[in-house]
Amino acid sequence: MIDYGMNPQEAGDAPRIDHDGSSEPTRERMTDSGQIKLESGYSYETIRDLMRMGHKVGYGLGGYGGYQAIMYDVRNKVYHGATESRKDGQAAGF
Repeated sequence: MIDYGMNPQEAGDAPRIDHDGSSEPTRERMTDSGQIKLESGYSYETIRDLMRMGHKVGYGLGGYGGYQAIMYDVRNKVYHGATESRKDGQAAGF
């Protein structure tokens, strides 16, 4: 939201990345960089850039989590709600 000026719904709808296989916060020594799995929606240029940086790129269907969000807009004194577009859900507040 901050880096790209997105509202809560735009940020949640943006394609996601799942990273797996590198060291965990258990003081294990990392032996490789693991793999990133990309949800559809990334440009071919972005994928190539990731590969040039040494990332092992794969693709996945689902498994990227879900969210509901409520954000308070201090300037306009209103709440903005957002919900997962990939599955059922709702953002509710009072």
